[in-house]
Amino acid sequence: MKRDFADFWNLLWEVGLALCAGFALLNAFAPPQDLPWKPLDLNRPIGQATAAQVADFAVSFSAPDEEVEAVTAACIQTLREAGVEVRRAEDIDGGDFCQVRNAVVITGGAVTPLSPGNLAMQCPLAVRYVIWDRQVLKPAAQAAYGSTPVSVNNFGTYSCRRIYGSDDPADRPSEHARANALDVGSVTLADGRTVSVQADWGGQGPQGVEGAGFIRRIRDGACRVFSTVLSPDYNEAHADHLHLDGAPRGLCA
Repeated sequence: MKRDFADFWNLLWEVGLALCAGFALLNAFAPPQDLPWKPLDLNRPIGQATAAQVADFAVSFSAPDEEVEAVTAACIQTLREAGVEVRRAEDIDGGDFCQVRNAVVITGGAVTPLSPGNLAMQCPLAVRYVIWDRQVLKPAAQAAYGSTPVSVNNFGTYSCRRIYGSDDPADRPSEHARANALDVGSVTLADGRTVSVQADWGGQGPQGVEGAGFIRRIRDGACRVFSTVLSPDYNEAHADHLHLDGAPRGLCA
């Protein structure tokens, strides 16, 4: 009996050592973007843990002010280390469900400018935008046109409303009510062309089939970065833009 007990503990010890060795190898050699305990690096490709790493910068409505400021400061530092110019913005209290915490504004740096700019958004949304810009938008523009994007033309981030502007209290708040969504209408490239969701989605617009392919590529890539991505494929309300948000739920359409 004693020998069986000793053998059992020896087995547990060996299993524990094997697990520690496996973790050490994983930590040393696996891509950091695939390991949720590694810090987020905006210069790395999108990985299995990127969404979890971005989620570390989210704060709840009930979080104390000290936590909000600490998390937002860490988020801003991550953006600045990646060469993005960003400033802390005033949080928004629009009453009821229209609350924005950890708000920032991207002001320049190594990121495609938003037009119009000076948009307040939750810091995790800004992080998602930078990742999408670097890992999806710019490669897609280079592949399709041999050019680079110079402007992401948008319909804004914050709007105190329910989904689709509904007045029905039963309808959930829009992510725009939390500045946690960005609506992209078109992209202007360095060669002067503008590729538009509304005009080019069907392949019959100024940019033809190539434009439709480009818009779909940046939509599909956004699904790897944002929680919810809605396009003209979803419904008529999104016929003229790509809705990109960081909601807890996920949908790509």
